[in-house]
Amino acid sequence: MPRPGERRTEERGEASGVEARREAIVAAVRLRGFVTIEALAGQFGVTVQTIRRDLNELSAGGRLERYRGGGGLPSSVENIDYADRRVTLLAEKTRIGRLAASRIPSHCSVFINIGTTPEAVARELTRHDDLSIVTNNLNVALSLGEATAFRIVVAGGTVRNRDGAVLGQLTCDTLSQFRVDVAVIGISGIDGDGALLDYDYEEVRATQTILAHARKTFLVADHTKFARRPMVQAGHLGQIDTLFTDRAPPPGIVALLERDGVALAVAEADAAS
Repeated sequence: MPRPGERRTEERGEASGVEARREAIVAAVRLRGFVTIEALAGQFGVTVQTIRRDLNELSAGGRLERYRGGGGLPSSVENIDYADRRVTLLAEKTRIGRLAASRIPSHCSVFINIGTTPEAVARELTRHDDLSIVTNNLNVALSLGEATAFRIVVAGGTVRNRDGAVLGQLTCDTLSQFRVDVAVIGISGIDGDGALLDYDYEEVRATQTILAHARKTFLVADHTKFARRPMVQAGHLGQIDTLFTDRAPPPGIVALLERDGVALAVAEADAAS
């Protein structure tokens, strides 16, 4: 039986081996663009279940994208499927949603835009009283309509079937008619210079309209958004009042927040969890 010191050394060696394999997986994906689970299992001499765990961890950390059958580079032109985004980092998004909702008072007006993290905020708002919600997200409107007596305004426009987004010129025209107390917005990526990035130009136009018509803006974004680089710019961190996330952002982002006077709220996991 190994002694305690020997066990600790062995555990450190195993952890180091896992980390080295994951770094090599990232390198392989960068080289080839996409690599199947089976190919990676063969390359590293481990089971497909082990590779699936590696890919899930690397995806959660924003190092690569987890696709059916393998892993690939984060795309600058196409977002992850909505069905996958709904279940990815669910606990982290729930914590972000709970923290952001706690900073929104009852008896006020709220914009909520497209995205699974804004939807997490909406779920936490059901405990509030007398809110007026303006949204271009059908999932938000339906969930709050079923659970509350809030006044809910849904922007007109064209419904994007895959995720319930409402987009187009009519959407922007509707949103621009309101001046609300708090806007809750999500985003697909945050560049190192503070640019807020997304994949769809029509979605960006709606976000820009919301930014221009809110007294206060909350950006809700999990930690993987700091590693993603979509191609359409919606705005800048300097336009935000508070950034809500689940881990401390990279140092460069923290410096930008401090420079622009943007508050940072980190919804960390409980020590016991």
